[in-house]
Amino acid sequence: MRSDWTALAKQFQTQLYGMVFKGEDPSDYIRATVEKTRAGEMDEQLVYRKRLRRKLEQYVKKVPPQVHAARLADELRQQQGLAPRYQNKGWIRYVITLDGLEPVDHRQSPMDYQHYIDRQLKPVADAILPFIELDFDSLVDGQLGLFDV
Repeated sequence: MRSDWTALAKQFQTQLYGMVFKGEDPSDYIRATVEKTRAGEMDEQLVYRKRLRRKLEQYVKKVPPQVHAARLADELRQQQGLAPRYQNKGWIRYVITLDGLEPVDHRQSPMDYQHYIDRQLKPVADAILPFIELDFDSLVDGQLGLFDV
């Protein structure tokens, strides 16, 4: 399990692998998880939580997503007359929205659910589904086709 995965990806992996190892068909579970994600029912589990290991000013050449989120959060806090929170290390929580990443405490845009499906659920499924002759895209795209009537 990668440290940059959300709670949704961790839960999805545990449940999916459990079903596969028990010989159960995970197709309905996968479809339901994708459907709930798209419907906004999983928002609490879509939060990235990352540690800032250095002071924000020390991130110069390579600026990871958590640093962007922390800088944005501190900028918004200062606009509200509040002291910066992330300048000297700590933990940041952020989500991916249709307008890019946003700190959880300052989210303004709608969630980018396709990001979470493509970058969190699909990689987990693709790592195990070929062993039971299933394909994530076929399961999910087949589900969408049912509603196109």
